[in-house]
Amino acid sequence: MTLAGESAGVEARRSRDRAEQHRRQADAEDARASRFEIAHRTEAETARLLAPLAGIGYHLLADRAWPGSTTANVDMVVVGASGVFIIDTKAWREVAIDGDRIARGQEDVTDEVAVLADLAWNTEASLAEVGLVPGEVHAVVALAGQKRMQARVSSVDVVGTHDLIGHITKPGARLSVSRVDEVLAAILRHFPVLGAAPAAPPQIVIPAPVIPRGQLPDVAAVDQDELRSQLLDGVLEAPIEAWMASLDPAQAKLVRRSFNGPARIRGAAGTGKTVVGLHRAAYLARATGGRVLFTTYIRTLPAVLESLLERLAPDMVGRVHFVNVDAFANQLLKARGITFDLDALEARRAFSTAWNAVSASGPLKAARFTRRYWEEEIASVIKGRGLTDFDQYAELARVGRRHALPVEARQAVWDLYERYTSELRSRGVSDFQDVVLLARDAVRAAPLDDYAAVIVDEAQDLSCAMVSLLHALVGDRPDGLTLIGDGQQTIYPGGYTLSEVGISLAGRGVVLDVNHRNTAEILEFAKQMVADDQYVDIEGVDGAGDAVSAVTRSGERPAVHSFASRSDHDAALVARIEQVLRLVGTGHGDIGVLTATNPQADKVMALLRTAGIPTVALTDYAGKSSDQIRVGTIKRAKGLEFKQVLLPHVPAALLADAPPTDSVADRERRELDRRELYVGMTRARDGLWVGTLGDARTTS
Repeated sequence: MTLAGESAGVEARRSRDRAEQHRRQADAEDARASRFEIAHRTEAETARLLAPLAGIGYHLLADRAWPGSTTANVDMVVVGASGVFIIDTKAWREVAIDGDRIARGQEDVTDEVAVLADLAWNTEASLAEVGLVPGEVHAVVALAGQKRMQARVSSVDVVGTHDLIGHITKPGARLSVSRVDEVLAAILRHFPVLGAAPAAPPQIVIPAPVIPRGQLPDVAAVDQDELRSQLLDGVLEAPIEAWMASLDPAQAKLVRRSFNGPARIRGAAGTGKTVVGLHRAAYLARATGGRVLFTTYIRTLPAVLESLLERLAPDMVGRVHFVNVDAFANQLLKARGITFDLDALEARRAFSTAWNAVSASGPLKAARFTRRYWEEEIASVIKGRGLTDFDQYAELARVGRRHALPVEARQAVWDLYERYTSELRSRGVSDFQDVVLLARDAVRAAPLDDYAAVIVDEAQDLSCAMVSLLHALVGDRPDGLTLIGDGQQTIYPGGYTLSEVGISLAGRGVVLDVNHRNTAEILEFAKQMVADDQYVDIEGVDGAGDAVSAVTRSGERPAVHSFASRSDHDAALVARIEQVLRLVGTGHGDIGVLTATNPQADKVMALLRTAGIPTVALTDYAGKSSDQIRVGTIKRAKGLEFKQVLLPHVPAALLADAPPTDSVADRERRELDRRELYVGMTRARDGLWVGTLGDARTTS
């Protein structure tokens, strides 16, 4: 017999039990949801912190499926030149590491970390099929909001999220571009998109979510300066050759940009134009399947660039042809069976004969001009364009020449040119300009189909005929011709405009405006050399130099060091070298001693060798790291970089204010010489030393 109300009491207890069970379940689900919310925020924060890596060639794959699981995920897989990094973000507090054990508060979480080690091991095994060597797959536990945290547990690196970029980039460039592509394809198969059907095509995700401040507990605001510092850390202490091949995010995007015709990449010194061209050459060779010509005016630069290509894309060596323009023209003519006799010494004798035949009372003998001025006029203005009759010259704007010439002076120049031409023919020899013109005409007569693309570095230094020759190789095809350079770094007389060559950029011009090479102090110091500089850019507009929007680094302020005697100067030069060699991360091979002339370079090499300092001439330097100081002319150093630059024996008059009595021709030469000094100064990454005899009245 059931007592009255007993059944109701049982039901009440059951209901309360069910309610309590639901509350416990709800609390558990609420706690679970909170954990997922925290995980989501911490993972998103990690993705945001790592986003800059995407701009320097790394691939960021977020929320990929855990191999063999339909529900578990991997927070982030990073693939790039420094290897493969599998990253699991943890919002752990009170982390303690003792030997090979890790605890979260009172809880031992070593087994949880070891699971990530197993995943890295299995991933490494799966990548063996593409030939990835052991040790290139790294498991990383990223502790949200923490910095300056570096530990290792069960072969897993435990790192603060704010140290991730430095940790990932520290190994340096271990994988070539082609190897990264192969590894990436295998990683995309190994870690499919979370929740996608097996046959679904993988997608690369480069996340950069915006997380409002305050949403992520205990996570400090991102210090952008510290991020940039981490991006640079692994490269700054490496040999300078590693730095010379590195890209920043904006540069990396430009490498793969497509243009529907001839394009130009320009920017002030230190903005990375040459390295962009180098990476672009490798990219175009790979993308087109054809050969790419990379050329410049400097004879020694191609060997350096080819060596750098071996670092970043060894599979493209042989597919990119590095050669200076004069050598290319020479090779082309020989391949075509066109005979010529290039004899620079005999050509100089021919000019001397022609010059001596000019009347002493002629307009070319005016005191404000020199024989050198007229040699440059013929080489750069007349033969540099391939002019064939006086009327062309009489109406020419003479871009790059400051002194206006009346028609009678131009006629005298033309007479000198014709006499020089006659002397060359009578001797049966050619000069460098003749060889370029012969090659240009040969390609116009019978096109050369050897190259899918042509990249021209320091394009402002070329003659009009040189650019015409190179343009004839590829015409106006998409991505066919890329001109790289900076008008403010023009150090040769004369000039040209693209309109003279028949090249239209039609908006296909890009300006790099962030200086990553120089410190702010070096750049500001160097800009004094070109502060009042005016020139006509190859695009046909008057220029005062491209602006720099940002300088990413700072350091010691340079100064001009004046000495009363050569012995004092040379002793200080050696002392400076010994001083910078004591700096962390600076070796002999990171130092460049640059001069105005070859004889000066020879004297510096003799001085340093006497002091027991190993040296190598820039004429013999081919881009390989070595424990030798590089010595050579500023012209040879174009396109190169050094951690420390020393400029000895700079003429005091060149650093002082210009004499008010200078003629227009003198001012033109002075501007060229100061631009050359500017080029030398901006080769310096970390430090600059300038030595002179006498009083140099400049700001220091």
